[in-house]
Amino acid sequence: MFENLFKKKSPAAIEKQEPSHQPKDVGAFYDQYNDAFLKVYGEVIQAFRTYDVAKLLDYQIEAMELKPGMKVVDAGCGVCGPAIHFAKHADVEVHAVTISQEQFNRSKERIAAAGMEDKVFVYLGDYHELSSTLPSKDFDRVYFLESFGHSPYHHKAIDSAWKVLKSGGVLYIKDLFRREPLLPEHVPAIEREIKKINDAYRYNIADLYEVLQHIRKEGWILSKLKTVDLPMSDFENLTISNEFQELTGIAKIEGWDDYVFPIDFFELHCIKPEFDLSNGLDKYFLQNLMYMKVHGKKEEEL
Repeated sequence: MFENLFKKKSPAAIEKQEPSHQPKDVGAFYDQYNDAFLKVYGEVIQAFRTYDVAKLLDYQIEAMELKPGMKVVDAGCGVCGPAIHFAKHADVEVHAVTISQEQFNRSKERIAAAGMEDKVFVYLGDYHELSSTLPSKDFDRVYFLESFGHSPYHHKAIDSAWKVLKSGGVLYIKDLFRREPLLPEHVPAIEREIKKINDAYRYNIADLYEVLQHIRKEGWILSKLKTVDLPMSDFENLTISNEFQELTGIAKIEGWDDYVFPIDFFELHCIKPEFDLSNGLDKYFLQNLMYMKVHGKKEEEL
């Protein structure tokens, strides 16, 4: 049962098309529509959200297990709404990366207005190349908050996070993934809607099985995989996405009667193995020891 979860390929994975965009296209998209995003979403550009976005961000502080003094990376940071919140309320140092010049400019303004220049640092760059964008490689967390799906190369984005995390550091992904069809006749509708979203938002909605396979193959410790779970009384019911579609005309849903919802929202919490056995024997010791044995590496060689 559990083996099938990680090995089988979904029909969507077989039929899906190759991504039609590159990272620079994502930057151009946000340069063009940044004002519209700010008007509808405010400073937190996440579709699965709460009416009070502070509740969502506090939930993510707990999900990522952020602790005071940590250094973290916001990969695909938007205008630094989450980064500023985490710096203020979790007392962490955030290094935020966006590929959009417009988002970079707005982020600088917001960081200054919040008085957080000593806690939040923003970089104009590609999150597939974090090791060449950021000033160090000793981060406690790398997170993607509905930005992972913009990557045309999911494996490369995951590998990029590995390169800048310290041993024992955490990769956290909260994003939308391809839904498994409940009925065979749902397959064409799901594929049609996936393509519509991908084309409109310069997205590449990930297949969960492919992502899990790569994570396990590369040696990450998959510590948590769960459906994003928030009380319905707090949930905004995705109506904010409808507002954005109405404002911009992008990917409008013409009718709901036969609409098949094409995605699921998941959270992935993955740990880079420990190579210091004074820490590595306390938690996930089998995975830590196995990775050391297979690769024969020392901590400093990572």
